[in-house]
Amino acid sequence: MALIVQKYGGTSMGSPERIKNVARRVAKWKAQGHQVVVVVSAMSGETNRLIALAKEIQDYPDPRELDVIMSTGEQVTIGLLSMALNEIGVPAKSYCGWQVRVTTDSSHTKARIQSIDDAAMRADLSAGRVVVVAGFQGIDENGSITTLGRGGSDTSAVAMAAALGADECQIYTDVDGVYTTDPRVVPEARRLKTITFEEMIEMASLGSKVLQIRSVEFAGKYKVRLRVLSSFEDEGEGTLITFEEDENMEKAVVAGIAFDRNEARINVKGVPDKPGIAYQILGPIADANIEVDMIIQNVGENGTTDFSFTVPRGEFQRTLAILRDVQTHIGAGKIDADDKVAKVSIVGVGMRSHCGIASTMFRTLAEEGINIQMISTSEIKVSVLIDEKYLELAVRVLHKVFGLDQVQA
Repeated sequence: MALIVQKYGGTSMGSPERIKNVARRVAKWKAQGHQVVVVVSAMSGETNRLIALAKEIQDYPDPRELDVIMSTGEQVTIGLLSMALNEIGVPAKSYCGWQVRVTTDSSHTKARIQSIDDAAMRADLSAGRVVVVAGFQGIDENGSITTLGRGGSDTSAVAMAAALGADECQIYTDVDGVYTTDPRVVPEARRLKTITFEEMIEMASLGSKVLQIRSVEFAGKYKVRLRVLSSFEDEGEGTLITFEEDENMEKAVVAGIAFDRNEARINVKGVPDKPGIAYQILGPIADANIEVDMIIQNVGENGTTDFSFTVPRGEFQRTLAILRDVQTHIGAGKIDADDKVAKVSIVGVGMRSHCGIASTMFRTLAEEGINIQMISTSEIKVSVLIDEKYLELAVRVLHKVFGLDQVQA
């Protein structure tokens, strides 16, 4: 008998019939003798609906009250799933985040989990019940309801698994695992049987939407065995996210290709080449809580240099507005900007022990006439910024040149 934590997203909980399907799936695991904790999201589209309601009252909703509103979506689905399980003879009990006592900090709409009281869940599991918990939410030390940010139910599930010492945390999504890249762009993309936590963190941070990055980081930190499965298929082993590189990892130099269209490039020209200039440019942007990704500062010439960086596309105009003040203050030249760019990344732990991976990537793009605007690297990834119009072509040719369409032995 194993203790399993399962997470079902908004698509899986999108209608009464789909909730009944989830109940039947959970019942199968229970019938095999396993203890099961289920973490669920709100019905698909419900959180957006609740946010829209709040914005009809306030243009910029009060974060504390917005959390109160958004948390109701999961309260509906835990009740419905518990009813569906009880209806088919599987004893079940639902809990909101504050009832389980998922304690978080007070950063409303983007809180972080600090601790989980597992006593009530363990008592129910020992009594033979399935425990159904609302994902995405918790409570701070002041007793205020908090939410964990977009994709927070993944983090809730992993945190539950860590607190309970679960044998496995299963994330059920609308795909049947982690693929070498998005099959909608490359039909030949393969489902990976395994991927390391390092690779999955890179893939998630670079644009792969299968798992929320915080949940992968949490799983890696607490050594939670994590598996991605399809909520619409009864068969299949999905993708297991592993702690260590397996014996085939040497062969799979590149595990996958991630991409992100949510990019905008900004180049500040004629920047004074002196100490502290990078801080003077990026400091005000950081103070505005805008995340900067790729950064390049050219070698200085004649006392000036060019400073380039990328920001999320949704923050493009706000960043430009901040830079206009900075531009005058530091005496920089003109600002060149482009929000029609995209980032393409190759990821693989095997890159540590193989040379020439980056050059293969650059040569392949050059042969297709794709210009590289910026480059960023780490030990297990290489990212390039290119014109958005070449994104899908770049992903397809890189997927092929690195043999990701071939089944690994």
